[in-house]
Amino acid sequence: MSPDAKQELPALSSLSGLILTLTALSGELPTDQIMRLPSTPAYRMKVLKSLKSDGLLRTYYRDGLRGVRLTKQAKRRMIDCWPDLFCPVLAGNSATNAPKYTTPARLRLHRMAEVLVTMLNAGVPVYPWEKPDLFSPMPLNEPPHFECPTYYSSRELKRIGKQASEISSSRAVGILLTNEEMSVVYNTGAGRMKWSARSETRLVAMLQVDLCQARLPERFAGTKQNAILFGASMSQLPELAVQDSKQCPSVFSQERDFPHIYFLPNDRHGEVILRLLNDPCEKAKLDDLLGHGLSDPRPDQAVENDAMDGDTPVMFGYTCDVPRIKSFSNLLGLQDRAGILYCFDFQEDALRQICGQGIKIQCLDFETVKALLDDNAL
Repeated sequence: MSPDAKQELPALSSLSGLILTLTALSGELPTDQIMRLPSTPAYRMKVLKSLKSDGLLRTYYRDGLRGVRLTKQAKRRMIDCWPDLFCPVLAGNSATNAPKYTTPARLRLHRMAEVLVTMLNAGVPVYPWEKPDLFSPMPLNEPPHFECPTYYSSRELKRIGKQASEISSSRAVGILLTNEEMSVVYNTGAGRMKWSARSETRLVAMLQVDLCQARLPERFAGTKQNAILFGASMSQLPELAVQDSKQCPSVFSQERDFPHIYFLPNDRHGEVILRLLNDPCEKAKLDDLLGHGLSDPRPDQAVENDAMDGDTPVMFGYTCDVPRIKSFSNLLGLQDRAGILYCFDFQEDALRQICGQGIKIQCLDFETVKALLDDNAL
């Protein structure tokens, strides 16, 4: 490939390169997700129009789903320019090179792409070439070093070898590894996922045996897995939180497998909460601010609490750990006691619907907390 030909494609560090890369990794990138990428709305639209006019992207619209896909020309040129990066995702009959056209298959691509954008905007590495090849079928020569929280998509996870057949029906879109925890990641989108508790239990068991005990025992041995459930908006939470395992099962029925299950919207709100979950020091600073004027938590209480306001238990619920919040509310209700729940203002309406009457909700201004986090002023 000549240097002149190589210059025909935009740099991967540019917005154009970012859109091409995310489309390559996704198979189909929902058009609305491009609007979440860093830049101004006018410039994003200009870049998208340019990529289409240059024959690198094409729009695919069907059954109410609109996305962009790479053209054959774009795939060929990206492989020629960066073979080490894009051959694994744009060669052969992979899901990203030959995406399917059925609505369920496209919804799956869109849900995976939404989480990629959220992770990227929260500062989490998502590109395969930026992180250790943790799920190679070959045994690891030495334990990989992780400098920051890292996200692996379900496609990367399923490269693990013959064990992948055991988790083929899982609804997980990936896993998030932090310095202290491992979280299985789901995305229900704007609807409700078809859910099989047995399939997700198999995934948890496989990760426990293969990842926690065989590949990374020094880091994750004995670690319980959590879950992060992304959705389109907080308004979905009351319906999703219903735990009727026969009529409408959901991830929230998996408390046995996941001690903590966080519900985050796939937008700027969810990105900020994800940053706090990934940075225990920043989260501890925010908790300290909230605890000013309150008493220390009392572990001797039957109700789990993060602080006490006199004899009233207080929970910092802004990470939206739904089982923990519901347990807090239910136990207080059984004891006919009051409690205080701190959450962000955009979470208030949804949490009021899943909490008992005795829970007083105190709201944090999201924009203020975001500004403090952006300025490292927490």
